[in-house]
Amino acid sequence: MTSGPPRRTRPSSRPPPEPTRRSNAAIPVTLVVVGVGLYLGRYTLVLPALFGLFLLWAGGSFLSARLNPLSTHFYLTTKPSWTAVLVVFLGSLALLGATYLFYLDHLGPIVPRL
Repeated sequence: MTSGPPRRTRPSSRPPPEPTRRSNAAIPVTLVVVGVGLYLGRYTLVLPALFGLFLLWAGGSFLSARLNPLSTHFYLTTKPSWTAVLVVFLGSLALLGATYLFYLDHLGPIVPRL
C-alpha cells in the first residue's frame, strides 16, 4: 500500500471516431444479382435483361447521389463509394452483354417454356 496522493486519470485526447462516409454495401448485392441473372439466363433472356436494366438504374441513382446536389441522396451522411458505383455499372453491362450473347448463341429462350 502506498501513502502517496491518489492518481488522476487523464481523459482521452483522441476525438471519438466519426462514422464512415463511404459504403461498399452494394458490391456483394450486385455480385449476387449478376450471378442469379446469369443462372436464370438459361431459362429466359428476359430476366437477365431486366436485372441489367435494374442495375443500370441503380448505378445512375448511386452516381446521382455522389454528384448531383439537386438529388435528395446527395445530402446523406453515408454515400456509396466510387468502387461500389463502378461495380454496379460493370454488373449491369455484364448482364446486358451476357443477355445479348445468349441471344446470339441461342443459349436460352426469350420467354420461358412452360
